Amino acid sequence: MLFEGGFTFSNFLIDVLTIFAFVVWFWLAITIFSDLFRRYDISGWAKAIWVIVVILTPYLGVIIYLITQGRGMTERNAQQAQAAREELRRVVGFSVADELGKLDQLKTAGSITDDEFARLRARLVQ
Repeated sequence: MLFEGGFTFSNFLIDVLTIFAFVVWFWLAITIFSDLFRRYDISGWAKAIWVIVVILTPYLGVIIYLITQGRGMTERNAQQAQAAREELRRVVGFSVADELGKLDQLKTAGSITDDEFARLRARLVQ
């Protein structure tokens, strides 16, 4: 418990807030470390310095990293997601032409309407 005075509602709220702050920091630290270690644009020494900064000054280090590297984190996450989608399509064998052929068959069989066909085709072609 953070404060003396026994178990009171205000002490409970402070304890919950403290635990929440720790969990948020821990989650952000894991996110930052995973971003750091998959980066290719900085050297190992720069990565080591960032790790030391985040560990020695926990909240300040996390905030500084997010402010200075936030845009790059977003771009790297988007690139990783796109690469994962492309790899999945390669492994599964997804082909836009095959899917369009299947849609055409469903339309000619009367299983889907023209509006559904147009909507699904637009989603595939994106």
